[in-house]
Formats: sequence, C-alpha cells, structure tokens
Amino acid sequence: MGQNTDKKNHGFRSKKTKKLVLTEKHRQNLYQTLERLGLSFSDEKLLIQAFTHSSYVNEHRIRSVYDNERLEFLGDAVLELSVSQHLFKRFSTMSEGEMTKLRAAIVCEASLANLAEELEFGELVFLGKGEEMTGGRNRPALLADVFEAFTGALYLDQGMDAVYTFLEQTVYPKIDDGAFSHMMDFKSQLQEHLQKDKHGTIHYEIKNEIGPAHSREFISAVFLNEDFLGEGRGRSKKEAEQHAAQQALSKLDPDKKKED
Repeated sequence: MGQNTDKKNHGFRSKKTKKLVLTEKHRQNLYQTLERLGLSFSDEKLLIQAFTHSSYVNEHRIRSVYDNERLEFLGDAVLELSVSQHLFKRFSTMSEGEMTKLRAAIVCEASLANLAEELEFGELVFLGKGEEMTGGRNRPALLADVFEAFTGALYLDQGMDAVYTFLEQTVYPKIDDGAFSHMMDFKSQLQEHLQKDKHGTIHYEIKNEIGPAHSREFISAVFLNEDFLGEGRGRSKKEAEQHAAQQALSKLDPDKKKED
C-alpha cells in the first residue's frame, strides 16, 4: 500500500501548474492605461484576469489564472447599476420606460465595444493563437466583454467609487451629450413607423449563429410580411433584432438614416 501511495503522490508532483507570465511590456501597457484613467489596482491578479480571454487559458492550460468570464458577469451588473443611478440623477423628468431604453442603448454590445476600442483595451487582451488569427482582438463581442470584465475587476478591487470615477471619464459625458439617444429601442420605433401607414406585420428570424459558445454572435433578419427589410448582428438574439430594426428604419426613413 505504501508503494502505491508513493506512486500516486509522485504522479501528482510531476504535474506542474502553469502560470500566466506577464511580460514587462504588457505590464507597462496595462499600467499606462490605468495612469491615463487616473486609476490603480491593489490586486494585480484581478487586473490581469480582466484581460485574460478564455481562448488563452484553454490553449495554455493555465490552472492558476481564470479567464475574464466571471468578471464579465459581475461587471455587467455593476454597469447597469452605475448607469441607472446616473440616469436617475441626471434626467429628473425622464420616465421609467425612457430610462430603460436609454440604459439598454448604453450597455449594449456595440456601445461597450466602441468604448473599449477608444481605450485600446483590445491591445491588452491575452488571446489564444486561434482567436488572434481570426481577428478576435477587434471582435465587438470580445471588446464589450473586456469592458464589462474590467468594470467588474475594478469594483472588486476598489469599490463603487472607483467605478464611478472610471465611468465619469468614459461613459457619463457621452450620456450627457446625447451620444446614445439615437440607439434607443429601434424595434419599437420600427413598429410605430409601420403602424402609421398600416403596411402589414413585421417578424424577425435568426438566420445564423457565429463563433464559439463563450463569444456567440447572432444574425437576425426583419421582414415586413414576406419582404426583407434589414439585417443585424449582436451577442444576443434581442440585440441582433435591434440592429436589424435599425437597418430597416434607415431604409424606410431617410431622415432617420441621416441622424444615425
């Protein structure tokens, strides 16, 4: 029995736990980004995790470093709360329905991806070779996820005050300037537009699903009766439908196209 135990223990010792090695250049880029934002991190592991894509963890079989998907989940909730509070305080006459629509436009994939792109978050992500080769560093769904993950990591490390500081530099000014107003509920706008002239009924179809489960993108088409009106994509079926409705509105309403 002792001999068997020794063999088992020896087997466990032979398995070396891999760790993510942060190069000096990557660390410098991360901290330069934080410096530009006037932020800091006490726990560097959280900061690294926020920028670690699952493809990197899977490819390198790293056990001691988790990918950013759990932080993304948390960041999504933190963003919704933070944006909701800002809308509530900033727009005292806005109805609950209007705030809900505006918040959805602010935290949707397209908006968050644009924000992450402005901050050059894509350049900081640890990616697997396959994801890198297929353009993952510029993929909207990945960029949006990183923005959420960074927000979640910042909340865990520094609390809500740090999140507010971050959003005061990146999101709140855009909200106050009306940057997201044109992105409100396009499905409702399309429905209202068509009801005016009673053109018929509209319906949406999911035409395709692209990418792995952790970064799935949906492609939706919208039809008026049997006539194709527009197509859109998003990381959820609802978001893809919103973008399809937006394209349809651009075709049906020239003025709307100019606004967009």
